[in-house]
Amino acid sequence: MYIHLGAQTVVKSREVIGIFDTDNTTLSRHTREYLAAAEKQGRVVSITYELPKSFVVCVDAQGKETIYLSQLSAATLRKRILQHKL
Repeated sequence: MYIHLGAQTVVKSREVIGIFDTDNTTLSRHTREYLAAAEKQGRVVSITYELPKSFVVCVDAQGKETIYLSQLSAATLRKRILQHKL
C-alpha cells in the first residue's frame, strides 16, 4: 500500500519507520542534530513550501533512509497509515 504525504508525494507504507510532529520533536537537541545531519547528507526531502507540521522517516528495501517534511499533521498521516493496515 501507499501513503500520500502531501504535495503529490507517496511512499510505500512498509517503508515508513516513524511519523513525528515537528512542534514537539524539534524541541530536542538530538532531533535537531539528526535532521541537520540528514540534510547535510541530502536525505531530507521538503514536500511543502509552508512551515512543515511533521516529518516522516522512511527506509527503502536497499536500506536508504529518506526524511520527508510534510505540511500535513502527524495525526493525519498516522490515520492514513492505520487505515491501510486494517
